[in-house]
Order: sequence, then structure tokens, then C-alpha cells
Amino acid sequence: MTSKLDQLKQFTTVVADTGDIDAIARLKPVDATTNPSLLLKAAAMPGYAELLDNAVAGCGGDLGLACDRFAVAVGQGILEVIPGRISTEVDARLSFDTQATLRRAERLIGLYDQAGIGRERVLIKVAATWEGIRAAEQLERAGIQTNLTLLFAFAQAAACADAGIFLISPFVGRIYDWHKKAEGRDFVGADDPGVRSVTRIYNYYKANGYSTVVMGASFRNLGQIEQLAGCDRLTISPELLQQLADDQSPLERKLAVGNPGEARQAFDEGRFRWALNEEAMATEKLAEGIRLFARDQEKLEALLAAKR
Repeated sequence: MTSKLDQLKQFTTVVADTGDIDAIARLKPVDATTNPSLLLKAAAMPGYAELLDNAVAGCGGDLGLACDRFAVAVGQGILEVIPGRISTEVDARLSFDTQATLRRAERLIGLYDQAGIGRERVLIKVAATWEGIRAAEQLERAGIQTNLTLLFAFAQAAACADAGIFLISPFVGRIYDWHKKAEGRDFVGADDPGVRSVTRIYNYYKANGYSTVVMGASFRNLGQIEQLAGCDRLTISPELLQQLADDQSPLERKLAVGNPGEARQAFDEGRFRWALNEEAMATEKLAEGIRLFARDQEKLEALLAAKR
């Protein structure tokens, strides 16, 4: 019998949501994603001590540069064991500054270039704020492809598609968490609000001929993954990847081109901000996600500062 992981790989590109190179080598995803929280976890592993030391060396006290160098070093190691691409995130504290996001993204690409890694193997992760989407739009035009993260609302997804973004990462688990707490009940199967959100976005993109890739992220359980089987990509933690690898039961494809979707919707800045304002879950989770990534970025900087 074929494992659920192998069945999933037949119609969805599987991405590892981790900075743990050993786990990636064992589970053999196509791509991998990192973020400040995952990099902070990686920094605590003994095997990354030398990378931390090297990241600090020659930075002249610029902890932001040291963090970028560490992120690229981790990404470089991951690219040695996967055939596809690595997603590396811009400092979340720049989420409301288009120009600063552009500069940081260009520096990350430059560091990868110095390491001999072409931009075709890298996606720059940016928070899906209005300012982040505008920065990513410019990066895409310059040949630097992006992954728009912390995506919770349909308006974010629609604006990203119109901006020509390569890939979006709607956060299934965090949407689920908010509704579970707000409504005081659990959700299973297709009733899961996170699953419904990604399904709506996927069908909207396919019905309207958008090329932007949908990559479901932030999963809490196998049921959420199973309900999104057939999505363009899914980024999954090593723990859930292992559960999929250990499960031999059949997996049914749920998402496919041809399902009905809504007509195109256009979001200028005013309509975009109003749509987020009207959706409490998206407003709260976007702000919370930026804060959490910013705090972990600061913790990583503190670790690097101690190495000086």
C-alpha cells in the first residue's frame, strides 16, 4: 500500500515547513520554507552553531545583516538536499514599509547570489500587507519571485493575484484557531474555516485564469491536509509529514481545476483596507503574526549579538 504522503505527492507539490535539514533529507519534499520562528528553532540546534558564528563575522555589529546571512546559510544547506526552492523571509518589522522591504529582499537575493545560488531557486517571503504586496509586485517585475505570507483574507489573495505574485501562503491552522476560540467549537473536514478559505481562493484563481500558486500553510492536523489534497502546494511540518508517511490509507483528491469559482474582484488600496477592517479574524491574525515573527527576529538578533 502507498503512503498518504506518496499519494499526496501525485497531485500536490509537498513543501517542508522547517529549517531542520535532517528532517528535510529524511522526508524528501520538493521545496522548503523558513520564517523567523523556524530559524530561531534552528539556531538552538547544536549543528547550527558554526553558521551562527559565520553569520556574525564581518558584519560590523549590523544584526539585521547577520540575521540575513544566517537565513541564507540555512537556506543554502536546505537547497543541497531538495530539488526545488527555498522561501526566505524579509524582516517582519518592515511589513508596512514598501521601500525597506524592497531593499531587504534585494539584499537577501544578493547574499544567495554570493553563495552561488541563482534566484530561480529562491522565493522571497513578504507579509501580505498592502505595502508588502506593492513591494512584491516590484520584485516580480525585476525577476525576483515572491511568496506572500500571513495571508488570512480573500482580499489579500485577490490583490496578490492582480499584482502578479508568484505564490501565496494562506494560513489554514491560524484561521482555524481563531474561529475555534471565537465560536467555542471544533471544526472537522470541509467545515473547517481554514479549509474553506483556501478552497475558495484556489477555485477563484483557477476559474479566472490566475497563475499565482496557492500553497496552504500552518496545518494543525491531517484532516486539514486531506481536505486540501490537490492544492497547488502544501507546506507541512516534519511531524505531520511523518504522520502522512506512516498512514497507508487511501487519499482522495479534493481540489482540482474546473470547480466553480467567483468572478474577478478588484481591490484598490481603500477597498483592500476596508475588507480587512470588516474581517476581524484576518485583521487580528495578520497583526498577531507580524508581531510574533518580529519578536522571534529580535530573539534571533539577541542570539547573534551574544556571538560578537
